[in-house]
Amino acid sequence: MFEAIPANSIGLVTPQSMTFQELPLLNCGTTLPEYTHVCETCGKLCASRSNAILICHAPCSHLHASGHYPVDDLESGWRDACAGPGGKPLDTESFFAVCSNNLGGCHGSTGPASINPATGKPLGKYFRGIVVRDRVRSQVCPAPRTI
Repeated sequence: MFEAIPANSIGLVTPQSMTFQELPLLNCGTTLPEYTHVCETCGKLCASRSNAILICHAPCSHLHASGHYPVDDLESGWRDACAGPGGKPLDTESFFAVCSNNLGGCHGSTGPASINPATGKPLGKYFRGIVVRDRVRSQVCPAPRTI
């Protein structure tokens, strides 16, 4: 565990997994039977949900945007200088920030190595033509089936 968390950090964060039903038609012309997003959130979502922002990252990057993980994480998130309390550009006292791993990425969200629940085989072929628009569609989705 770390010795001390800086006062202007959001503190400890825990990634969350959400599984959704069928993804709308992908650019390659097929659909996924279900998909999982692993995400990290910080701040408080207001009643009108008007303060939510999405922090995007490179296709193969990691969702750990800000704060520290509870298990021996000596590294702060890659956007720790920008996201957190105390007047940072992404001020978590005003905004509810969400950073999710990309669909097809390699850090927990559904990707080529994920198993298709219908066939028991890897989803590899579904990811041959994944484009940014598919990643965006996967983030604009209905309520999760499981949390």
